[in-house]
Amino acid sequence: MIELKGITKQFQNETEICYSDLVFESGKSYVLLGASGCGKSTLLNIIAGIISPTQGKVIIDGADLTQASQKQKDRFRIRNIGYIFQDFKLMNDMSVIDNIHVLRLEGIDTSSADEILKKLGIHQKKNSKIKHLSGGEKQRVAITRALVKAPEIILADEPTGNLNFAIGEQVIRELLSVSKGKTLIAVTHDDRLVQYFDEVLDMNLITSGMRDIVRKEET
Repeated sequence: MIELKGITKQFQNETEICYSDLVFESGKSYVLLGASGCGKSTLLNIIAGIISPTQGKVIIDGADLTQASQKQKDRFRIRNIGYIFQDFKLMNDMSVIDNIHVLRLEGIDTSSADEILKKLGIHQKKNSKIKHLSGGEKQRVAITRALVKAPEIILADEPTGNLNFAIGEQVIRELLSVSKGKTLIAVTHDDRLVQYFDEVLDMNLITSGMRDIVRKEET
């Protein structure tokens, strides 16, 4: 479980974002919906420990990570959080499989890489260099790299931002399938994708002191 209490973040340009208290339950998928600049990526980075809040607490499974050193936060993220970055952060001159196996340098077991690549339909490209892949293929590699360490928490920053809607919809379906049973928090500005998630959080309300969770209608 992830709990955010009294989180605010002030930037050097004196812009301040204040978030409502939030709880993300284990095993559920969440999407943060809102326009660019509303604080979606900042919230993910605070949860991941990449940046520190100006005030407030980030509590994961009962531990207050805001009290940890940056080195401890980084270590926790590497071991326990799968982060899918908006710009992928892949090494273009390395192969797909080498981009994943590089995690071994952090002591992470990457033996499940082939299985995940197969589930995502990109195993046939495992020996291709990243620079030769399409945007959708790169996204699948980034998802594989995030999931190969079997994290309980998965953060996805605009996972379809560089894709057309048809491919983006397929990627979201695949991401939700392979992350089933984990806590998934994704951000998007495309409200056509929210139907696939368990819960939708409207960032315009969350950052104005109000919290509103729109539950998907039961079918």
